[in-house]
Amino acid sequence: MNTLFFKYAIEVEQTRSITKAAENLYMAQPNLSKAIRELEETLGFPIFVRSSKGVIPTDQGREFLKYAHSIMLELDKMSKISEMSDGAVQSFRISIPRGSYIAHGFTEFAAQLDPGKRVMLNVVETNSMQTIQHVLDGQSDLGIIRYQVAFEPYFMDYLREKQLAFEPIWEFAYLLLLSKEHPLADRSQISAEDLEHYTEIVHGDLQVPYLTEAHRSGYGDGRNIHSKIYLYERANQFELLNRIPSTFMWVSPVPDTLLNRYDLIQRACRAERNLHKDLLIYPQGYQFRPIDRQFIDQLFAAKNEVAFKTYD
Repeated sequence: MNTLFFKYAIEVEQTRSITKAAENLYMAQPNLSKAIRELEETLGFPIFVRSSKGVIPTDQGREFLKYAHSIMLELDKMSKISEMSDGAVQSFRISIPRGSYIAHGFTEFAAQLDPGKRVMLNVVETNSMQTIQHVLDGQSDLGIIRYQVAFEPYFMDYLREKQLAFEPIWEFAYLLLLSKEHPLADRSQISAEDLEHYTEIVHGDLQVPYLTEAHRSGYGDGRNIHSKIYLYERANQFELLNRIPSTFMWVSPVPDTLLNRYDLIQRACRAERNLHKDLLIYPQGYQFRPIDRQFIDQLFAAKNEVAFKTYD
């Protein structure tokens, strides 16, 4: 039995969508559908059924997926044995949100590793639900999730259901990120209503445990934005903000090095439901290694660099 198919089934379970799972796995949707069918034929029972809630596991499918998670985790542990056998490998794996201060902290962490030893780092920028899944199936040792504070009860319940431990990193209000040439750049005060006729850049894969997109809309922030650009990675957002001065973005505080590089500014803005929180997550019972602590120290140093600034 091809264990790669286990990974495919786990991704479908997480996304509840063949199409979305195929996108996350960087494969064609028909190929993923075929792989799931082959796996079901090998097992002799259906793993998933289609419903109004999307593609969901059958009773037998849930039992199979429980074992698939365990098998993939054990395989990952086995792969680490050879990596760590000589004691000279600096190995670290984490999934993070698309937050600039977090990426800055990771860069500083990586720069301080011993260049005389082998380095094996794996960092994935993705949404919170995908990060949770990466920690569950062993693709990442640690994860950082970000959510709107209004959704906190859903995330707390989900983390407990999945038996993941967590620690708070930071609760903060999103800021506006703008080009220095933006028409609102010189405003002393900006409200959400001032943004209605400009183009918002937004990461387009928000997911919340237990809530569909329709349910999430009930937690709207009162913003009525006519035009949007949806992104699924972080790098292009700075180029877009710089090259198209009429765009803006809601972000966690950004380090000055990035602001200066792209001629950007950040401003406070009055808006509803604007509080967000970042959490460090990891498996229950996880033993933090020195390299994990080294990363966490750099993460909090990067947070402190932006947390105590004053934003107009």
